[in-house]
Amino acid sequence: MTDGLPTVLAVDGGNSKTDVALVAADGTLLGTATGPGMRSASALPAWLGDLAGLIAAVQRQAGRDGLPVAAHLSACVANADLPEEEERLAAALAGRGWAGTVTAANDTFAVLRAGLDGTVQASTGQASTGPGAGAGPASTGPWGVAVTCGAGINCVGVAPSGQTTRFLSLGPISGDWGGGHGLGVESLWHAVRAEDGRGPATALTGAVAAHFGVGTATEVTLGIHLGRFKEYALTGFAPVLLAVARDGDPVAADLVRRQAAEIAVMALTAMRKLGLAGLATPVVLGGGLLMARDPLLIAGVTEEIAAGAPLATVRIVDVPPVAGAALLGLDQAGLAATAEPRLRAAYKRAAGPAGGAGNEAGQLAGRGPAVGTERELGRTGRTQPWQAGARAPRR
Repeated sequence: MTDGLPTVLAVDGGNSKTDVALVAADGTLLGTATGPGMRSASALPAWLGDLAGLIAAVQRQAGRDGLPVAAHLSACVANADLPEEEERLAAALAGRGWAGTVTAANDTFAVLRAGLDGTVQASTGQASTGPGAGAGPASTGPWGVAVTCGAGINCVGVAPSGQTTRFLSLGPISGDWGGGHGLGVESLWHAVRAEDGRGPATALTGAVAAHFGVGTATEVTLGIHLGRFKEYALTGFAPVLLAVARDGDPVAADLVRRQAAEIAVMALTAMRKLGLAGLATPVVLGGGLLMARDPLLIAGVTEEIAAGAPLATVRIVDVPPVAGAALLGLDQAGLAATAEPRLRAAYKRAAGPAGGAGNEAGQLAGRGPAVGTERELGRTGRTQPWQAGARAPRR
């Protein structure tokens, strides 16, 4: 029975962190919690354990306990890139008994819904479990294209008809380029070549070495090779790259412009596939790199999109993606028309004048190289990010 329960238990699981929200039928935010992300699909069992603690936390805030927690669980999670991965995630979540029905999708769908004001559900290609949670006819609702660029990069699109398109987003093996990790790797590549004479001089050489607390870029490469540093720690260098580019370094600026072009080409390709290139298509930008609102990066993205789809409108999300996951759940319940304004207002009040959605950038940036995996930091309080053991992300 789900009578009297909160309507939606929303989960946004990124590579770097997971946000959970418990939401009432009228959009009241009953509880929120943040914890470790899910860096790979193989990490699902451990992530579910962490998620259980976050769900218990939001229940305590709401003054509730026991199962089920809510009528519906709406989960949007990184590394759920394939239908079978979404189905596995949905089944694993349903098995915990947290909600009567469950939908699971890639976290880029949460970014899209967070960036769109609307009142009727658009199909998201979600895997669903539970009575009445199966796929039905696609309904007209919030539609557009979203690109998320954080640790990795991904893009999804939803047409007014409910038709969707997406990319594999498995990293370089599926044609992807960039994201925080990719930019970190490229920065080290240029830094080492400048240092050994094969490439042009660049301020990235000193910046990479300083970020890892060593004297040369070559020491960073050797540290990764010998297992003293984690390759994944290069993800945290992306905000430094943006700063070096702003200071006028041509090599760094070229990398930022290439990232902008990659973000734009994903959005434009999604629009063309859905027949949206000639419409006033909303293009939603999310993820730590984009939410940092770097002028060079954002200008590059908007200029490229304007050239290929002049009527499209580019916007950066102003509420966290977990709000998008919650809105997808409210869409399914048919309650978004009345609940959405209250939920958005709650997140905007919590964000304050600085804009809380933009704080997602801190998940990439942190404080220099001291940014580590939240799972490690949460459990030991001591693990440093350049120590061995982490994998590069995919979306």
